[in-house]
Amino acid sequence: MTQGCAAPEQTIALPAGIDLSTQAVIQGVVSGAGTAYARLLDHSGEFTGEVVVSDEGVFRFFAAPGDWTVRIIAGGGVTKDVPAQARLGEVTQLAVAV
Repeated sequence: MTQGCAAPEQTIALPAGIDLSTQAVIQGVVSGAGTAYARLLDHSGEFTGEVVVSDEGVFRFFAAPGDWTVRIIAGGGVTKDVPAQARLGEVTQLAVAV
């Protein structure tokens, strides 16, 4: 029996079947961190979602078009905010060194 959530594995390639014409994607790679989390904050700073960064440092959010902040939270109290703009039909790529 598999335990845990049914979220797809976080890889840099988009999962099969994603129709970018109807999606706005923010994804990136975190370097310099062991275990880390990526948190999505809306334009007012409100929490919207959070994912565990994969072992390869990859994270991904499907977001509404607009201005967002991705907050990386890593071990040792490291927090880094990165602005991102999601656009319908595009993948916004971020590279975050912590």
